[in-house]
Amino acid sequence: MATKERAAQQAVSEATEHLARLQSAPHSARNEPEKSHPEITRREPMSLQQAEQALAAASREHERLAAQRAEVKASLGGIGPAYHFVDLERGVRRNDQLIAADIQGNIAQIRTIAQQEGLSPSSLARIDKAERVVPKMQATIEFVSRYVGQQIAQLDLTPPVSFAMHAKLIPSYYLDRVAETRVVRESTPLHALAERLRAPLFEAGGVLSALSPEAQAHLQSEAKRLAAVFQRSSSNVEGRNGYLSLRSHQLRGLDRPRKRKCFTTIHNFFLTRPVGTTAAERFFGQQPRSMFSAILDAVELAPAPLSPPRRA
Repeated sequence: MATKERAAQQAVSEATEHLARLQSAPHSARNEPEKSHPEITRREPMSLQQAEQALAAASREHERLAAQRAEVKASLGGIGPAYHFVDLERGVRRNDQLIAADIQGNIAQIRTIAQQEGLSPSSLARIDKAERVVPKMQATIEFVSRYVGQQIAQLDLTPPVSFAMHAKLIPSYYLDRVAETRVVRESTPLHALAERLRAPLFEAGGVLSALSPEAQAHLQSEAKRLAAVFQRSSSNVEGRNGYLSLRSHQLRGLDRPRKRKCFTTIHNFFLTRPVGTTAAERFFGQQPRSMFSAILDAVELAPAPLSPPRRA
């Protein structure tokens, strides 16, 4: 699409220059033989009306391609905010189906434009590759949502307090974490929205105002932890893909599902950062049980042979 847009810009420029030459030339010279215009001897002579038509056509094509480029840019920009658990403008929780639908809609818009412009098969294949991640992301979001719900249920809260945790407190701290990754100009509205969600809960008459200071501090700590779980929920996929891209793409056989699962397991449970933590430990907030011990507990050992093996 960028090549077509550059070609349209070049056509507009050439048509404008040629039209300017025709308009600046005397009227009698506009229809002179081709030999009197050495600068355009390589092309068929073009009248003023033809030049105006060429300029209008090139301008329309340039405007059409510019509009399509703006649509693609808007769709690409919409994918970023679409995967957030919290609406960054309203502070409302979003479920896995809504997130997947928003991402899918942006990808479908990009594919439609790409097919209309006849992009190469490799470009369409990259779009398909991005689309294949959406179901996995939806499954991850659904899993994390269930995990957060179970964690809040273990706190044994009253329904109003539990609703405040889900709908207000956790989203507010999620917005704070997102704001930490933005520049000051973009982070200020996010911090302000987070404060508007959180402050009424602790004011007089608020849902959490009747709790003791210790209970309030505990709920805030849990809300921060669960907000971090929401934000890190895609690290399993992104971190594994990034590691494969950095270290393992020079290997062969990555198209085999079993081999990819082995790399994923190694990344999540065995590779550590300089601080000594694995991806699974950071995700769940605790060191998972030894996989080897779990296998030993689940698999029955074979009985001893009845007689010693025969020697050859």
